[in-house]
Amino acid sequence: MRTNFMPIVNDTIYALSSGGLPAGVAVIRVSGAAAFAVAEAVTGPLPAARMATLKTIRTRNGLTIDRGLVLVFPGPASFTGEDCVEIHVHGGKAVVNALLDELSTFDRCRLAEHGEFSRRALENGKMDLVEVEGLADLIAAETEMQRRLALEHAAGGLSELYNAWADRLTRSRALIEAELDFADEEDVPGSVSDLVWEDMERLRSELSDHLAGAQLGEIIRDGLKVVIAGPPNAGKSSLMNALAKREVAIVTDIAGTTRDVLHVDLNIEGYAVRLYDTAGLRETEEVVEREGIRRALMTVADADLVLSLAEIGDRPQLDFPGFSGKVLTLGTKSDIHAGSSIDYDVLVSSSSGVGLEQLHKLLRQDLSDRSEALSLALPSRLRHRTLLGESLAAVKAALAAGDKGLDVRAEYLRRAGNSLGRITGRVDVEDLLDVIFSEFCIGK
Repeated sequence: MRTNFMPIVNDTIYALSSGGLPAGVAVIRVSGAAAFAVAEAVTGPLPAARMATLKTIRTRNGLTIDRGLVLVFPGPASFTGEDCVEIHVHGGKAVVNALLDELSTFDRCRLAEHGEFSRRALENGKMDLVEVEGLADLIAAETEMQRRLALEHAAGGLSELYNAWADRLTRSRALIEAELDFADEEDVPGSVSDLVWEDMERLRSELSDHLAGAQLGEIIRDGLKVVIAGPPNAGKSSLMNALAKREVAIVTDIAGTTRDVLHVDLNIEGYAVRLYDTAGLRETEEVVEREGIRRALMTVADADLVLSLAEIGDRPQLDFPGFSGKVLTLGTKSDIHAGSSIDYDVLVSSSSGVGLEQLHKLLRQDLSDRSEALSLALPSRLRHRTLLGESLAAVKAALAAGDKGLDVRAEYLRRAGNSLGRITGRVDVEDLLDVIFSEFCIGK
């Protein structure tokens, strides 16, 4: 079933595929049935496949636009699976606009929609849905771990795992059907119990272990959510500014200065860390401050890690409504306090910088503990986690349904395979595609 994502499927499409202008070089990609004819009209005779050749790019009226490299990629051995041409010109706005304007004059040749090149690659079997999502994440990656995780997905590492699991489910269902239909035949290989259910128990364990890495995958992709919490004037905003190495939050001696949730993105050991500063937690009747505290508690409940601050000598809060994760306790303003009988995880002074390196070390250790012994073949989106959970639940149901007949158990395995197929796009996922490809830039 088609959607409204692409106006005309058979159009030849073009777009700037190399990012913002001005730039040293701009790459204009053309893809579709008429790509070679369109490119030849502006560059002259096309070079051999995959041979970068310097050409003069002209309008059809003979006016020179620029000189640049032309590369030809015959389908299906191209990114989209269609005939593709890349034209590399100088990255000035006037040059690029002139070339795009000229391409727009050809019949059935139009500017590509968001992600349309990648969508055509999916529809032509060059990529699956997980690889497409990985490509989108690779383009957006800002940290080393985000790059590595996205590359694992874009290169097909995760898809290979899911396809192997789906094939095992298909084989198991085939053996069950064989036992149901040919139970009296001598060439049916053994008992289903021996050939299927032991493997399904292993698959249950593998799915469960894989899902355990979903939290890390989402942390790598979206960032470790670290929330600074504590009473007013405990030094929360000062700590945030010190960690960010710039003034993100307003710092005053007036209690209740921070009313809303502020955040800044950090890069720690290649991991993205999203650091949140929240309103001071205390009893108050002031309406605006109470709303700030409500938002602070909501942010804490959704955190991966909480830094609970208290001025040295005061006890830090250890329990927060709705949060059951790890809490690090920080004693603040160590530059004006000699010591305390209270045991904190780390003593810090935002003004002098004392303790900040130790805090960085604790954050690095937390990330290391979360990623220990895990590969980067990890689910990184809620969509992945939801469908993996459905598949695992179906496998568990099949294993537990020993008294319900092979046909019922086979149906559970069919559901498990269907959920896995929806992750990679092997099963119809048309309703998801518009959302996914809308995340891409025009030239991809």
